[in-house]
Amino acid sequence: MNSSFAQRTTLALLVATILIIYVFPYAFLVSTSVKPPEDALAIPPTLLPQRISLENYSNIGEFPSVQRSFGNSIIIALLCTGWTLLLAVPAAYGVARFATWAGKLFLLVALVTRLIPPVSVGIPLFAIMRSLGLTDTHVGVALAHATIGVPLAIWLLASFMEGIPHELEEAARVDGCSRLGALFRIIIPVAAGGIAVTAVFVFLASWNEFLFSLLLSSTGIKTAPIAIAEFKSQYSIQWGTMTSLSVLYSLPVIIFSLVMQKRIVAGMTMGAVKG
Repeated sequence: MNSSFAQRTTLALLVATILIIYVFPYAFLVSTSVKPPEDALAIPPTLLPQRISLENYSNIGEFPSVQRSFGNSIIIALLCTGWTLLLAVPAAYGVARFATWAGKLFLLVALVTRLIPPVSVGIPLFAIMRSLGLTDTHVGVALAHATIGVPLAIWLLASFMEGIPHELEEAARVDGCSRLGALFRIIIPVAAGGIAVTAVFVFLASWNEFLFSLLLSSTGIKTAPIAIAEFKSQYSIQWGTMTSLSVLYSLPVIIFSLVMQKRIVAGMTMGAVKG
C-alpha cells in the first residue's frame, strides 16, 4: 500500500514538474502582457503583475499593419494546410498500400528534405518565386510553407494509413467501388483522426514559420511573427506590445487545437484499433 502511494505521489510530482516547465513561459508571457509599460521593464522582473493594466492591448489598435498581418497569417496557414493535405493524402495512401521499393525511397527523400536547413534553400526559393511573380503574395508564401509541411504530412499520414486494415478496402472493391472511390469513401473517413492530427501540425508549422515569410513578403502580406519581431529595434524592445501581440497570436492555435481535440485523440489512438 505504501509502495503504491509512493509511486502515485512520485508520478504526480513528475507530471506537475513537467506542467510547470511547459506552462511557466506562457504564464510569464501573459503576465507581462497585462503589466503597465513601466512594470514590464522592472529589474528584477516579477512573475505576477503588481497592477493589472490592459494598456498594451488597447495600444494594438494604433498599429493597423499588425492587424492585417494577423489576417495574412490565417490565410497563408489555411492555404498551406489545404494544399499540403491535398498532396500528402494520395501520396501517403500510395506509399502505404503498394509498399514498393520506390515508395520507401520516396519516404526517404521526404525525410531528407526535412533534414535540410530552411536557410540553405531560402535564396533559391526566393529566386524561383520571383521568376514566377509570386513574391509578396499569399499564394507564394503558402507554397513556400507547403515545402515544409508536405514531407511532414506524408510521413505522418503514411504511418496512420498503414494501420488501416486492408480488408476494409478490399470489401469496398468487391462491392464495386473503384480504388479512388475506396480512398474517398473508406480510407479517408477511417483515417480522419490521423488527417486531423496532421492538419494541426502542418497548420502550426505554417503559423510559426518566420524565415520564408520574411524572404517572400514585404509590407503587403507581412505575417504576424514578422510584425511582432519588428517591435524589437536597435535601441529598445517594446516588451508590452510584443507580449500582448504574442498572446493574441497564440489564441487561434489554441482554439484550433480545442476544436480538433476529438479528432486528435482519435488519430493518436487509431493504431490501437484491431482490424
